[in-house]
Amino acid sequence: MSVRAAALLCIICIGLIIAPAVAANDERYGYITVDSVQIQLQNDTALVNVHYSVDEGTRLIFFLLGKQDLKNKLLKILNYDDAQMQHIDLSDAQFVVDGVAYSYGNGIYWYPSHQFNVIIPKLTVASPQVVRNYTNTNLFPDGMGYFSTIPVNSTGSQVPLPVSPSDTVSPPPE
Repeated sequence: MSVRAAALLCIICIGLIIAPAVAANDERYGYITVDSVQIQLQNDTALVNVHYSVDEGTRLIFFLLGKQDLKNKLLKILNYDDAQMQHIDLSDAQFVVDGVAYSYGNGIYWYPSHQFNVIIPKLTVASPQVVRNYTNTNLFPDGMGYFSTIPVNSTGSQVPLPVSPSDTVSPPPE
């Protein structure tokens, strides 16, 4: 009976040692370890930059078979529908997500809370007015309101931006 008890005690101890090691790497998805994510909001579009590392053993596979699996895993990590890849390599990728924010008209937008599928060690969400930073999270909580980068006049129509520094935008007639 003491041999069984000792074996059971060893199994429990091994389980207690392994469990924190597994939980400590929640920023990992398959062969990808996420380092940071930056989201730049502009109107209803988000430019999403992901910085990550991949296991050394997978690098040769990417050169032989392409990066489609890497792209699919990154899309799964980000958890955005209809994200379009702009750039991808073995350390970072860039995606554009259209329609990510709700428009309330007159250049007012709301970017809602968002759930990622892994822990993001460093998350930055930037609008034209504010930058918010989070650490070790898989959630952008509460959402964020912001204003368009294109000026809107009192009638609700967009004011054209200056083409050169010498051009000026005159205020609407009162």
